Amino acid sequence: MSNNKFNWQVRAAALSVFFLGFFGGALALNAYHVWYGAGSSGTRSQRFERIFDQLDLSDAQKADVQKIVGETRGEIQTLKKDCDAHVQEIRSRSDERFKGIFSDEQYGKFVNLRDELRQSRKSGKGN
Repeated sequence: MSNNKFNWQVRAAALSVFFLGFFGGALALNAYHVWYGAGSSGTRSQRFERIFDQLDLSDAQKADVQKIVGETRGEIQTLKKDCDAHVQEIRSRSDERFKGIFSDEQYGKFVNLRDELRQSRKSGKGN
């Protein structure tokens, strides 16, 4: 009788762990969707269309807004390219300074660790 009771307790514990894992995974997936916008509301143009519909814009207004958005996007991309070049210059100067402080072995390790960190940031963005 005691052995039978123990078997049921083990089964109940295993079932409880399964359900806790299932619900924990569901909660984590829901949190991911909320925090990172996974499966968010379509493409950029589809989101703009929904905004246009909500604002009840005329076709002429939509065209004007799209023109402004396109020009703004172009300006921002140009700025980012310029900024990226400046950032690279700054990083190169700091690398030269690090080389003066670190041994060759330390600098090599530093570069590897820094590159891993940058790569994990890029892959973590997903945008």
